[in-house]
Amino acid sequence: MKRFEHKTIVVTGGGGGIGGATCLRFGKEGARVAVFDLNLEAAEKVAAQIRADGGVAQALKCDITDRASVDAAVAATEAQLGPIDVLVNNAGWDVFKPFTKTEPAQWDKLIAVNLTGALHMHHAVLPGMASRKAGRIVNIASDAARVGSSGEAVYAACKGGLVSFSKTVAREHARHGITVNVVCPGPTDTALFAEYKEGAGNPEKLMEAFTRSIPLGRIGQPGDLPGAILFFASEDAAFVTGQVLSVSGGLTMNG
Repeated sequence: MKRFEHKTIVVTGGGGGIGGATCLRFGKEGARVAVFDLNLEAAEKVAAQIRADGGVAQALKCDITDRASVDAAVAATEAQLGPIDVLVNNAGWDVFKPFTKTEPAQWDKLIAVNLTGALHMHHAVLPGMASRKAGRIVNIASDAARVGSSGEAVYAACKGGLVSFSKTVAREHARHGITVNVVCPGPTDTALFAEYKEGAGNPEKLMEAFTRSIPLGRIGQPGDLPGAILFFASEDAAFVTGQVLSVSGGLTMNG
C-alpha cells in the first residue's frame, strides 16, 4: 500500500515549481491531489500529469488572499475528492528590493499572499480536521525566516510569522491529532528565484555566489523539497509537530 492511498491532499501554489513537484510526488504515492493555484491553466497541467500517471487529481482555481475563494475551493475539493487529510501551504510571492525602496502597497500584497493566505487556508481546513481527530499541515516558509535575506525584508517577516503561527497552531491542535510542521527551502531554482536574480542586476554573479556558499555545491531544485514535505505529511512523522526543517544544501545550519 502506498503511503497516501485514500488520502486527500491540498497543495496551494500547486501549479508552480515546488508545488508542482510536491503534487506529482503525492500522486505517485497514491494520494487524491487537489492542485490549488491562482493560475488554473498551470494547475490543470500538473493535475493532468498526475492523471496520466494513473493518479487522481483535480485542479482548482484559488486566490488564497480571498476567503470566499478559499472556502469555495475547499468545499469543491471535499465534494470531489473527500475530506482533506493533508494541507500543504506552499503558495508565495516576493518582491526583491531593499526595504526602504519598497512601498506600502507591496507590503500589503506580500502579507496577503505569504501570511494572510495561509491563515485563510488553516481557518478553512482545521475545523474539519479537528472534528475527525486527524490531520497533517505542512507550511512552506523560507530560510529567510530563520536567518534573514537582503532584499526580502517583508517576505522574511511574513515567513517568520508563519513559523511562529505554525508552532502555536501545533500546540492548540495537538489534542485533536493534528500535526503542524514547517519546511524552509533555501535558494531553489524556481520562477520566483529567477525574478530574484534579475532584481539583483547581475544574475550570473549572484548564482555563482550562492553556489559557492552552499556546502553541497549547487542551487536547490524543486524536486529536492517533496521528500521533506511528504515526510511531515506521513505517518512516519506522527510524533513530530511544531518543528522547522531547512532544505538548503547546508546553506544554513543553525537550530
